[in-house]
This record gives sequence, C-alpha cells and structure tokens, in this order.
Amino acid sequence: MQENNYIIEVQKVSKFFDDKTALDNVSLNVKKGEFVTILGPSGCGKTTLLRLIAGFQTASEGEIRIAGKEITQTPPHKRPVNTVFQKYALFPHLNVYDNIAFGLKLKKMPKDMMERKVKAALKMVGMTDYEYRDVDTLSGGQQQRVAIARAIVNEPEVLLLDEPLAALDLKMRKDMQMELKDMHKTLGITFVYVTHDQEEALTLSDTIVVMSEGKIQQIGVPTDIYNEPVNSFVADFIGESNILNGVMIHDKLVRFCDTEFECVDEGFGNFVPVDVVIRPEDLYIFPVSDAAQLSGRVQSSVFKGVHYEMTVLCNGYEFLVQDYHHFEVGTEVGLIVKPFDIHIMRKERLFNTFEGKLIDETHVEFLGSTFECRPVHGVAFSTPVTVEVDFDRVILLDNEEDGVLTGEVKFILYKGNHYHLTILSDWDEDVFVDTLDVWDDGDRVGISVPLDGIRVIVN
Repeated sequence: MQENNYIIEVQKVSKFFDDKTALDNVSLNVKKGEFVTILGPSGCGKTTLLRLIAGFQTASEGEIRIAGKEITQTPPHKRPVNTVFQKYALFPHLNVYDNIAFGLKLKKMPKDMMERKVKAALKMVGMTDYEYRDVDTLSGGQQQRVAIARAIVNEPEVLLLDEPLAALDLKMRKDMQMELKDMHKTLGITFVYVTHDQEEALTLSDTIVVMSEGKIQQIGVPTDIYNEPVNSFVADFIGESNILNGVMIHDKLVRFCDTEFECVDEGFGNFVPVDVVIRPEDLYIFPVSDAAQLSGRVQSSVFKGVHYEMTVLCNGYEFLVQDYHHFEVGTEVGLIVKPFDIHIMRKERLFNTFEGKLIDETHVEFLGSTFECRPVHGVAFSTPVTVEVDFDRVILLDNEEDGVLTGEVKFILYKGNHYHLTILSDWDEDVFVDTLDVWDDGDRVGISVPLDGIRVIVN
C-alpha cells in the first residue's frame, strides 16, 4: 500500500502535437477512491490528459505513475485502468452479455466465474433483464450503461470517463449523474471524469480540476472552486459571476462601482487594484431605499423557472441578479451585498508586457512587428527592451489588413462596464484588451497600438 495514498501521480507532464502545446507542465495527484473531474472548455487539454493516463497517447515530457508504478510508456492494456468513451464504442454484432464479457473472454476466465461477474455488472447498472438484447436496439442511456458495465466488470483500479453523458438528453443525463455517483460509492474505485459541463462537475465530484489552454488553473473541492475562484477564468467559467475592477483600500475594505464596501479579505495591501467577484444569487434586490448600498434601474428580467434573472444598471455598471422576487424592466431598485459574499482576487496582470528590441530612436519591435514609439534617446539600436501597453490602448480593427499584426479573439470577460478580451496574436502570444466594442469568440481582428500607448523600458 502506498504511503501517500495517491493512486495516480502526474508529474510535470507536457504533450506537444508538432508546434502546438496541448498540455503544458501539468502536475496532478489523485487519491485512491476519489471522484475527480477534469473540467474545462473545448481544446483546454482535458481529454489529452485523460488519454495520457489511459495510455492512448504518450507524454512528450514528464512522468505518470499509477499505484506507485511508473507507466508513462506502458501500453493501455497493461494499465490497471478502463475507459468509458462518449461514443460508447460497443460492438454492434455482439449482444449486451457478450459486449460486457469481451474483456473477460480475452483473459480466458472460466465460464461460470465470467457469468457471475457479468450479471453483477448488469445489476450494478440496472440492466439485469437486458443481457441477450442486441445493443443497437437499446436507447442511448442504455448503451451508456452497457459501456460502463463493460468497464467495471474488469475491476480496474481506476475508471476513466471521457464526457460519457454528453450524447444523452437533459433528463437522462441528470438520472445517469446520480447513478454514477451511487456506482462510485458502491465500487469504491477511483473515478477520473472529463466534462465541459460545470453543473455536472459540481454535482459529481469530490475534487474538481479546472483547465484552460493546457494548464491547470485550480484544483479544489466543488464549494471552493465555486466560492473561492483563484482567477477570472475560473470565476467566469464556473457558473454566473459579476466580475468587476476594484481597488483594495485596506484590509476588509474594497472600492468598486464608485462605492466602498466592507469585505472579509485581508493581505492584499493598501490601494491595490483587484478583481471583485460577486455571484448573482448573493445580491439582495428590493425597492429602492436609503438602506441600499447601490441604486439602479432594472434593464432586463427573465424568468428561469426557479428564479428571475435580472440585469440592473448602477452607476454605469451592469449587475446580474438572481432572485425569487420579480422587478419589472424600468423599476428603480436597491442592491445590497454582504461582506462575506464579496470575493477578492489578485489581478493576474495590470498591463500587457512584451519582450522586444529597439529598431531606432522612434521604432520598437515586439510581437514580430515594428511599432512607432516615443523617442528613446541614448540607447543603441537592437538593444533588448521591455514594452508595456495598457489594456485600453490596444486598438482592434474589423479588417485584419488594417492592423500592424493580426490575431483571434479567444476569451471574453465582461467586467460590468467593458469587455476584457484575450487575443491570441499570430505571433502566438496573448494580447489583453479592454474595449467597449462587442466581439465574438473566434473573431479574426487587426491589432494596432498608437505610439503614445507604448512604454519602452530599457532592460
């Protein structure tokens, strides 16, 4: 038995596909018997990480251990894991029983033992009366149960599940979530589950691993991931959030939306720029009164079944509010937020920073392009420099050809009164932009920076 009780250890693992980095120096430890969900948007690297653990792909760098044994190069069939795929991968020419028994037959297991194991697996997934049915006569949910039974009948130490419920309708998905949770408790084995569905992750998991762009952003229990996000990506990706720029005046006092609020956060320093996160359900809304911390007007109101979702404009900032009480569009309302419902995050950056070099007194090269800048005197040409550009000084252009360089919108964060965009430049480096303009994920843009928006720092 392992002293550290980790069944899976992923240590500094990277995966490259030609010049594309799918996983970037990822480390993850999974405890024996844990239900761990790897969560993130499409292309974040979550399925690649699962496939590396399963053995269907090989790590470019780093090491993977299962049950204390180094298995980085070990083929899939020699690993103590089984995988359930989104597309089930059942054999259409075999009935339910033979699909489940397939792996046991390869092991040449005695027939009576095999029958006991298959029937136990069928019972586990609620398919006892279906053993001789053709799999193509089953519904999607039933096929998924057969796929899970086929995986658990081999009694793996680890069960890997790659978006296994994505093809099911909403009601079936909810039902299967509960059944998976029960199966995990009954089996007592380790589940590693991949999904892009935040609600699914919060419902199922002991631990959630949030990924973006091939990196792990945060690891924690569902309540911590939801209530204490470490950065804007996690706060925005997990559920709805109001994320605004703020200034930490001092411990337990923050200013945002031109108003000071008591909070419970400490240790940020005095007059430090921060990001403020408030969940929509944590804002109290009521008819406007002197008790309100913020006053505003309802801009929109939509009934969501359990609550109303309203947008309220206060001091030029939009707040998303979820409440059981309904306020019509145009109504003047007050808002209150309690100190422990205000979550403060350190800003990841205050401006763009690029490495570059001086071309001449009035031109600097960065992001693979040459920009005009204010005169830099007394410095030799080709000298390495650092270039700083404020977010709101980057200009995005509809016509790519009008920009000094080009890029693609890959992340959009609404900050209450403006958008904060991440643009992947064609130089393969991120450019961060504050703008009032509305852009869509995936838009191609031209990028320009005026000369007075460029600060050249000689290294």
